Amino acid sequence: MAAAGGGYADILRAPHALRLLVGTLVGRLPNGTAHIAIALFTRAEGGSYSLAGALAAVYGLATAAGQPLLGRAVDLHGQPRVQLPAALVSALGMAWLAAAGIGSLPVAFAAVVVAGFFTPPLEGGLRALWPSVLGGGDRVHRAYALDAVAQEVMFTVGPLLVTVLVWLWSPAAALLLINAAGVLGALSVVASAPSRAWRSEPREAHWLGALRSPGLLALLGAFFFVGLAMGSITVAALAYADLHGGDAVYGALMAALGLGALVGGLGYGARPWSGEPEARLRVLVALLALGYLPLVLAPGVAAMTALSALAGVFLAPAIACAFVVVDRHALRGTVTEAFSWLVTTFGVGAAAGAAVAGPAIELAGVAWSFAVAGAGGAAALLVLVATRRVLAAPAVAGRAETVKPVRVSENDRNGTVEPGFSEGRQA
Repeated sequence: MAAAGGGYADILRAPHALRLLVGTLVGRLPNGTAHIAIALFTRAEGGSYSLAGALAAVYGLATAAGQPLLGRAVDLHGQPRVQLPAALVSALGMAWLAAAGIGSLPVAFAAVVVAGFFTPPLEGGLRALWPSVLGGGDRVHRAYALDAVAQEVMFTVGPLLVTVLVWLWSPAAALLLINAAGVLGALSVVASAPSRAWRSEPREAHWLGALRSPGLLALLGAFFFVGLAMGSITVAALAYADLHGGDAVYGALMAALGLGALVGGLGYGARPWSGEPEARLRVLVALLALGYLPLVLAPGVAAMTALSALAGVFLAPAIACAFVVVDRHALRGTVTEAFSWLVTTFGVGAAAGAAVAGPAIELAGVAWSFAVAGAGGAAALLVLVATRRVLAAPAVAGRAETVKPVRVSENDRNGTVEPGFSEGRQA
């Protein structure tokens, strides 16, 4: 674990790295907490659970639709010209919801569509920046792992922050403050020298964009099922908790799942990795699927909590490795869009998993509803195995290893990029 800390400390000491990581996490707070904030606001306004779920689902679908399109816009026009305006429009959408309430359902749904669709693709943007900030190679791989670990922290702290803001003020205030923080996070990122200097590589104009990469399509197919597994666990665990102690048990299971991912991500980033990442990803997804299978036993709370932690261990490493594979298979000029597609596909898979787990509970019971997660992991592995030849031929071999860093003048207080180094990605 000490090695992990040392490896991550090396990443965070790099110029701009800590600012970019923190700014991205803060900028993504609105998206990471929206389902909770929207549900609490809807209930406070007198809306039903069904309406709260519908608004949250529409927000999620709008986000899924907007991420790859905004990612493509970033590749075409740069980060500052897309990320900050998108963050502002998304925040205005949530402010519209907070001001209008749910008295007019068309207005409420329109507001969450605006907020979701214009969620800035900060996650994909950060991963596009890492090679130019860190110089490529193993440091970029560790940064991807650090990013996955930081997400687990955000998904733990974010809901708690929303709850505190609701308790101190109101659900409407929570909506406004979380989204204001999101704008500030996006501003911190796009005002940095690496973000302002970053330029996508030249790309061939095509309406499919990043989806022209066969390797990326294979990876998206696999991670749809990884998302399905995760989404099913959230619903299956809720049903388990209803039979074994209620909300406190559910919170313990979700916390254990996050803790497992946190530990796995720290361990994965503790050492350098040799060999092709595509082969390593198959191993990690296989271990992830195996970790889900024991959940079917649905033992007592203590044992189930331990099994949940085990199920989470290989999630962050698999995601971090997938980032490396995406970078290798993204066609020239489509890297941000490609990362955004992975985020979108994972989210759509999670939504599908949540939808499938409900009927599974009713048809086969709580214990077997966890089999959906195991099946999702197995399906993801089958996709990776079936497409191994496609994944063996990266669009740009060793992309992350060949990127040169952005050079920033040490004497320039404004972080102006030196002449000749205006491109953050160089083939």
